[in-house]
Amino acid sequence: MLRYLLLISFTLTITLSRGQLQDDSVQIEGHQRTFHFLKPTQSGASLVFVLHGSGGNGKGMRSGAQKLEAIAPKENILLVYPDGYKKYWNECRKTAQSAANLEDINDNAFFEAMINYFSQHYQINTKQVFAVGTSGGGHMAYKLALTMPEKFRAISALIANLPDTNNLDCPEKRIAIPVMIVNGTADNVNPYNGGEVLTNNISLGMVRSTDRTFHYWSSLAGYKNEPTKKFLPDTDPADGKTIEQYTYSQKGKPEITLLKVLNGKHDYPNDINVYLESWAFFKRQLGVK
Repeated sequence: MLRYLLLISFTLTITLSRGQLQDDSVQIEGHQRTFHFLKPTQSGASLVFVLHGSGGNGKGMRSGAQKLEAIAPKENILLVYPDGYKKYWNECRKTAQSAANLEDINDNAFFEAMINYFSQHYQINTKQVFAVGTSGGGHMAYKLALTMPEKFRAISALIANLPDTNNLDCPEKRIAIPVMIVNGTADNVNPYNGGEVLTNNISLGMVRSTDRTFHYWSSLAGYKNEPTKKFLPDTDPADGKTIEQYTYSQKGKPEITLLKVLNGKHDYPNDINVYLESWAFFKRQLGVK
């Protein structure tokens, strides 16, 4: 009996520590847009959007973000997993063949509505709103930084490059904000050196190289010299990947960081947890270590 009670207690502790996912929606221009979130422990929380890739959904991102969920209560993070329109985002790739792009879905209004929702219901710190996106979600994170930078403190884009100049259809506000990029050199979906992106038999058009993407954000922030380079510890030699970190950081300017995953494919490296790394990056922008 005691063993049974201990098992129930242990299971309940795990469930409570992971948090109970809440579901809600907002209506945007005739479409009911859904999102899922974990309530913060107190008011003044940082709002972090976790954005799924093309063909995915919000709840599907939870497994990868488990370690971020684990520290969310202590760090006072309100984690949000939004759903794209018919599993895609209307980001900045003009020739993308997804329904979200073809129907010109207003994703900016969706994110603004969610920020307002969490401000009203949970009294978040509206100066600490962040987005971390994977693949197509990384493109959506870029769009947020390009088109509504006043709403976001920083973004992190994983396995995603900016659309090429002839494939970019977003109005650029050209306001510098902190950006972290994590890209693999052997990625055959989001080519490290630029090219066409194909996923789920849908063409999402041409993208710039990672170097050009990194240069876009660093030049926008006013950096002209070479970035600081260092090698991250190879904590998993068996995966055949290593990570080089390139950073622009100067007082009074947004930090721009590239994590170049040598031999990395269209996936996450094992040497770091990309969500914890993103949160550490976000915290640095707040002057918190």
